[in-house]
Amino acid sequence: MGLALLFVIWLITLASSWFFFAKTWWMPVGASAAAAGIDRQFAITYALMGIVFLAAQLALGLFVWKYRDKQALKAHYSHGDTGLEMIWTVLTAILFIGLNLAGAKAWSEQRFQPAAADATKVEVTGVQFAWYFRYPGPDGKFAKVNPADIDASAGNEGAVGVDTTDPAGKDDIVVGTMVVPVNRDVEVLLRAQDVIHSFYLPAMRFKQDAVPGLIIPMHFRPLAIGDYEFACAELCGLGHYKMHGIMRVVSQQDYDKWLAEREAEKAAQ
Repeated sequence: MGLALLFVIWLITLASSWFFFAKTWWMPVGASAAAAGIDRQFAITYALMGIVFLAAQLALGLFVWKYRDKQALKAHYSHGDTGLEMIWTVLTAILFIGLNLAGAKAWSEQRFQPAAADATKVEVTGVQFAWYFRYPGPDGKFAKVNPADIDASAGNEGAVGVDTTDPAGKDDIVVGTMVVPVNRDVEVLLRAQDVIHSFYLPAMRFKQDAVPGLIIPMHFRPLAIGDYEFACAELCGLGHYKMHGIMRVVSQQDYDKWLAEREAEKAAQ
């Protein structure tokens, strides 16, 4: 019985490991400047954790067979080995702290380093159960947002609570589709109206919680024209599944044209 259990444990371990080695279920192809560094950190983490996982599971199977009950002997109590416990505790701490330090640069670049001076600014607001995207227009300034002005029946601007008395809001554009230019930093200002949401762009390797009461700045640089899915990665209510959509990455010329059309539509209202 012990030998059969050994083979079952080893078979499950090796079969499950294969899906990671073969990348059967993996992230979409990276399409941002930060993707290469983040993917490299993922690869290092999976490789190290994979070694630990394989060693532990293969040892488990071996011990199940080696220490199987042969003669129904009475169990023997052991106080353990303090030396061994210290060794694996220290090694675990070194591994996790080392991975943290190795990934700190990739994590902080999008959060603590400022975006380029010519970055495209987009305010992203999460609200149950939709995303709204606000562009500052030619003046480069966002109007103030007043919670008292939030009125979902008043269109996109009302949905995010744009203060209509603020002169900076005359050219603000609020849409339900995110459009950004390629090869240019996109500075995202994340907000949430009600509960915690999480704006997740897998292809851009971009993920950040949106927290009520906070404006969280981050940035990324898309490198390829195309349509990329985004979603809310934080369970935020019964309609959580609705909070997904497509971000369009276009050429600078097409972006300028799109923005001008939205400005014209607003002026015509």
